[in-house]
Amino acid sequence: MGAPLDGLKVIDFTRVLAGPLCTKTLRDLGAEVTKIEPPGGDSGRGGVPHIGTMSVYYAQQNAGKRNLSLDLNWPEARAIVTDLCREADVIVENFRPGTLARFGLGYEQVREFNPAVVYVSMSGYGQSGPWRNRPAFAPTVQAETGLTDILREHYGHAPDALMNDACSHADVYTGLHGAIAVLAALAQRDRTGEGQHVDVSMAATMLAVNERAGAQLAGVDTNGEPPALSAPESHIFTLPDGRQVTIAASPIYSPMFVRFCSMMRRTDLLGDPRFATALLRRQNLEALLAEVRAWILTFNDLDELQAQVSEQGLAIGVVRSTRELAESEWAADWGAIVNVDDRTGGTMRMPGPPWRFSGATLPQPGIPAFQGEHNIELLMERNVDPAMIHALRQRKILLSRKSLRGEFDEV
Repeated sequence: MGAPLDGLKVIDFTRVLAGPLCTKTLRDLGAEVTKIEPPGGDSGRGGVPHIGTMSVYYAQQNAGKRNLSLDLNWPEARAIVTDLCREADVIVENFRPGTLARFGLGYEQVREFNPAVVYVSMSGYGQSGPWRNRPAFAPTVQAETGLTDILREHYGHAPDALMNDACSHADVYTGLHGAIAVLAALAQRDRTGEGQHVDVSMAATMLAVNERAGAQLAGVDTNGEPPALSAPESHIFTLPDGRQVTIAASPIYSPMFVRFCSMMRRTDLLGDPRFATALLRRQNLEALLAEVRAWILTFNDLDELQAQVSEQGLAIGVVRSTRELAESEWAADWGAIVNVDDRTGGTMRMPGPPWRFSGATLPQPGIPAFQGEHNIELLMERNVDPAMIHALRQRKILLSRKSLRGEFDEV
């Protein structure tokens, strides 16, 4: 059985995170991805830690892609890349709007010779509009689109005392929505035979994935009830042995408060005037949580606690590090962690694919390429004369190196 996207040719003009994650997703579904890397290299190669000269951060988002590195300021380089784009099914880029058009590689230019191409552009605020030229990184987009405000309210920090979330949500969600857009556009092309340009905005993505947005936009007073459902206000509790757990529910939310009381065998709390309404439970939250903590401390066995929580249809989870999850029996059974070539003769551990297909076989974990590692291979496949390849290398139009900060050399 082949992979779902076997035979799909993707040209990848992306860097750092959102774009590379999109094209890595396509690669892990079977697509053949060729990454076009500029002379300065993808800045993701500078991410720490490094094994040898390979950034683990870069490897996670780019393993399995072939790599062509050249200087598009030269017409010879543009001709090579144009030839690759001529046969591409998908092109993905996440430069500022208009950047690739300056090299003759914008959507309107590419569609002239490849009308069936699916061309995806990812940027902070879209390809048009008043904010199209604004620089955009995950922390700034998260601040602009409400996430930082939600975190500030949730954790109760002063306006100038809160750092942005440690995870690059805006990049990751945009990368995934970019992959969704590719698959949707390919499905439409199957019906119509026509390609199209897909504009993916980080800001619009962050609105789309905010499950609280509708409630916030409604502007209706909830009388202390948590917005949306109750899980976002789940708390962390410590067991007698020091392990920490969370229950996916908030005792502030009225239906969940009833479940908590039943779960704890404390129906007497239903008549406690301190907890009579959601607003009062919020005002007296520490007293309510003290009751829950005292109940949690009666359990020495996690399975017993989980059984009692499950009686009310609620879920409990142990707070684990990524490494701890990687060592779990679930991770072993799922194949959640895979070994990727670290380019020093060993391997590095990476997250495996999140899918299982009953009618397809996914490709093996790929190898992260050095910058320009496949230059000669790709050009020879296109019947470029070896003398021309040599000349391009001599003139520093075709480039390769093993370290982002190293001298250009032969890979």
